[in-house]
Amino acid sequence: MQLAQAHTLSDIAALIGAQILADPGVSVTGINEIHKVTPGDISFVDHPKYYEKALNSAATFVIINKEVDCPPGKGLLLSDDPFRDYVALVKHFSPFNPSLINRADNAVVGEGTILFPGVYIGNNVIIGKNCVFHPNVVIYDNTIIGDNVIVHANTTIGSDAFYFKKRATYWDKLVSCGRVIIADDVEIGANCTIDKGVSGDTIIGRSTKFDNHIHIGHGVVIGEMCLFAAGVMIGGKTIIGDQVTLWGQVGVSKTLTIGNNVTVLAQSGVDKDLESGKIYFGSPAGEARKRWKQMAASNNMLEIWEKMKNG
Repeated sequence: MQLAQAHTLSDIAALIGAQILADPGVSVTGINEIHKVTPGDISFVDHPKYYEKALNSAATFVIINKEVDCPPGKGLLLSDDPFRDYVALVKHFSPFNPSLINRADNAVVGEGTILFPGVYIGNNVIIGKNCVFHPNVVIYDNTIIGDNVIVHANTTIGSDAFYFKKRATYWDKLVSCGRVIIADDVEIGANCTIDKGVSGDTIIGRSTKFDNHIHIGHGVVIGEMCLFAAGVMIGGKTIIGDQVTLWGQVGVSKTLTIGNNVTVLAQSGVDKDLESGKIYFGSPAGEARKRWKQMAASNNMLEIWEKMKNG
């Protein structure tokens, strides 16, 4: 999330009561979780396992719970609970502002767009021309949708990221401040759910088509002209290339990369990156021809075993 205006590091430190380990006058221009940071951003880290990744990331500022050597060009804020303080900053700069009418006063809807009864459009939503939104579609705040987009009934766009920290007696929510951005000519089936990014954008590329009952996790980036059949589930922050086909009930784990022109056959489970231009099958998914050969060999071994057992 980029801030509406820059703030000094001392201003940020004062908001959360953190100790400054840097020049207090430098400017903070954004707040982002570690997977989406850019220069000028402030992020957080609260586990030694991830210190190095955070300190060597693109983030200029890091909220951290241990005093460490600060890399050149970085600024640190020392906190006893970086997760808590990061959430406090998100709530301060992106406060919850409920709109209790079906179409927020500051939403923009393009010429020729049709809104069926029951459609809800939140704050700061921008919708292009000649779209169709069927009954009971819900579009959360800050979503951006292009031209000629069709969204079928009961689909929800922009719900919160599924991101929690385990505390001793409860799950602590990492509050989302990202967006969903949908390009031109996309069609989304009925009963789909598309989460906003934790702090960045969930993006669906031009002319991509979704069947019904599809879930897209937070911060996922999907390329152009993809085709997803019913029941596809994509974990958070996964990146999917152009012209990718995922057939029914394919599950894709988080933070993976799927190349261009990939096809994943039905009911496969993807747990690692997939190279461009190949067909995959199985759980865990592998190249389809290899998987079929393995299955054939396994069946042959079973037949041999049965013959040996029965004399």
